[in-house]
Amino acid sequence: MSAMEAPAPARRWWALGLIAAAQFMVIMDTSIIGVALPKMQAELGFGPGDLSWVFNAYVVAFGGLLLLGGRLSDLLGARRIFAAGWAVLLAGSLVAGLANGVATELIGRAVQGVGAALIAPAALTLLMMLFGGNPRELTKAIALYGAAAPAGGTAGVFLGGVITEYLSWPWVFFLNVPIALVALIATPALMPHSPVRRGSIDFAGALTVTLGLGAGVYAIVRAPEVGWTDGSTLLVGAIAVALLVVFVAVQAKRREPLMRLGIFTAPNLAAANVAQLLLGAAWVPMWFFLNLYLQQVLGLGAFPSGSALLPMTTFIMLGMIVVAPRAIAASGPKKTLVAGMTVLTAGLAALSLIRSDGSFWADVLPASLIAAAGMSLAFIPSLGIALSSARPEEGGLASGIVNTSYQIGSALGLAAMTAVAAANGAGKLGDLAALTGGYSAAFIGAAVIAAVGAVLAAVSVRSAAEQVSEEYPQGV
Repeated sequence: MSAMEAPAPARRWWALGLIAAAQFMVIMDTSIIGVALPKMQAELGFGPGDLSWVFNAYVVAFGGLLLLGGRLSDLLGARRIFAAGWAVLLAGSLVAGLANGVATELIGRAVQGVGAALIAPAALTLLMMLFGGNPRELTKAIALYGAAAPAGGTAGVFLGGVITEYLSWPWVFFLNVPIALVALIATPALMPHSPVRRGSIDFAGALTVTLGLGAGVYAIVRAPEVGWTDGSTLLVGAIAVALLVVFVAVQAKRREPLMRLGIFTAPNLAAANVAQLLLGAAWVPMWFFLNLYLQQVLGLGAFPSGSALLPMTTFIMLGMIVVAPRAIAASGPKKTLVAGMTVLTAGLAALSLIRSDGSFWADVLPASLIAAAGMSLAFIPSLGIALSSARPEEGGLASGIVNTSYQIGSALGLAAMTAVAAANGAGKLGDLAALTGGYSAAFIGAAVIAAVGAVLAAVSVRSAAEQVSEEYPQGV
């Protein structure tokens, strides 16, 4: 099979199933550990301030290595990097599940993050190789890929609760092992092959951007715990900025950079990535604080809380698979993106009306469904615009950039909204009115972020008609 030759139609959709499974796993691994954390703390001896790093070790490694994963995918072939990512994820899962101490557990989680950083950009590159030649099929493929994310998030909550209740916490990691083995066996048969390209790996760029993004994510996720003005936060933040400045300088001088800076001159690529960043910054805090409201104010347990999110998850999946492709076909990706960000703003604003004596049916369900509708309409076109704006040979890089944008936006938004919630009473456990006020403030902040995203998308994203008009002005 040649570099760009597509597999048979039936096999392409099986391949898409494996790509969606990869997205499902990457997201599930961020949520499945939540219910297991108390037992892990008791058995492994985590201190109260260290337990969050079971989550953060994964996020820092994932966010910091995405660009490198994308570049390796372009040079060494997306199929090879996809398979390598599954192998690394499998190894990290075994280490995390077999850990008998804090250090080993955090190493395992970081290795899982490395695997995810290889899988995610390679998966999107493979999706573009399989479906990029047919815009209608590409929209359907991206919709199925996008729907795997909320499914993975909710499944993580469910499976984490079931596994912790009936098995033991190591099985939240061992669950990855059989799935990774199946993926490794299926990848050579299902995925298109691409040859190794001539080119060097920009090790200086890889080192500076990985350390810079890693330090930035580290500072962001740690800031709510130690304070935004704490000396360590400011120092690590300054180091992150300095490393990223060095990275840009290195990219500007190298003949074969890790990230060609000119890629952002591609029409709509920068705008679509900004949309993804703001979408992550609005959506992830909403999901996080909605969970807290359900448990700490309405008094639901972890498993019932996960059940309460099922309607929203089902709604967003249907929206991505059924509604968004039709909206894009009828109105175009730009109008669908702007409409989605606007509807998401409305849903988040409605969630800010939660009450301390409220109920799931009145305070959560209607508003969460509105927010889910907005997310389903905004995510698919922004991702599709970002991926289709790059050159085919830079598909891995574009995938790495868009994944990085969403992850960095998620970390920034969650850290900022955590600070907003704390400043408005969310730290007063047991005081339902104060907790509700803090969570409401976080929802308002997320709504503002989504509204900014809607305005920027309307102003900066160019529709197909606008691009044609610019290329062929009237009268020419």
